[in-house]
Amino acid sequence: MFQENTSDNCLNIVTTSTEDGAFQESGHGARILSPEEAEKLAKDQVLVSEFKQLKLEKEAQKNWDLFYKRNSINFFKDRHWTTREFEELKGCREFADQKLTILEAGCGVGNCLFPLLEEDVNIFAYACDFSPRAVEYVKKNALYSTERCKVFQCDLTKDDLLKNIPANSVDVVTLIFVLSAIHPDKMHLVLKNIYKVLKPGKCVLFRDYGLYDHAMLRFKSGSKLGENFYVRQDGTRSYFFTEEFLSQLFKAEGYEQVVNEYVRRETVNRKEDLRVPRVFLQSKFQKPFSKTQVLAD
Repeated sequence: MFQENTSDNCLNIVTTSTEDGAFQESGHGARILSPEEAEKLAKDQVLVSEFKQLKLEKEAQKNWDLFYKRNSINFFKDRHWTTREFEELKGCREFADQKLTILEAGCGVGNCLFPLLEEDVNIFAYACDFSPRAVEYVKKNALYSTERCKVFQCDLTKDDLLKNIPANSVDVVTLIFVLSAIHPDKMHLVLKNIYKVLKPGKCVLFRDYGLYDHAMLRFKSGSKLGENFYVRQDGTRSYFFTEEFLSQLFKAEGYEQVVNEYVRRETVNRKEDLRVPRVFLQSKFQKPFSKTQVLAD
């Protein structure tokens, strides 16, 4: 069992009751690398060529579409943990049966969307994804209903969300394992786009890969695109966030930080005596009320 440690380099809130047998802890300290891990990252400084990087950016949608063609709806598990990790999905109501409007930005094939709709009958969801194939999988799901959700294809870096969602109409935006797939230079465009449809005083709920996650350490030499940014063999990309980078990113687009911390999990395979360190960043950023709204209140 993990022990609480309150030194500057350690996390300071401990949770061990995850349903999959993993240990979990959260707080503001980044994971400390072993000497072997630090040496591996220090040696991996050669970047993918500019030509290939431009090609990957140009073919980003194609590569994600091929990902869903290969894996269908079977790659990711359904995310039944979202209401546990983000109490705002239940707690932001002013009264018990209030209808909530949510946006799942980057819905994939619905692994988060459909568990939410099943669990809470008073949710209407907008959902979008970069991949046309993923959107079609959502629409073919037996649980899909136009009375409960509106799903559409969207490049969040350039397609205006206002074409599908009224301004200032969404109570909660979920941005879960999405921003990491986007080039860091374009991440601010996603946040700017979302800002337009989010109600003042409401929040973006964020969870994504954190610095020194196990997935980051597994990349082989020749996969590095930039600082904390890598490409997989299938052409899809992944960025690994620091607490500071994410905070600056949101604040630059006008959001206020509510919560922003690392979540560390250590999954243990006792049969093989294998420990896998996972690191995520879990955060909440709020669209502020305008000055006129505050005065009116």
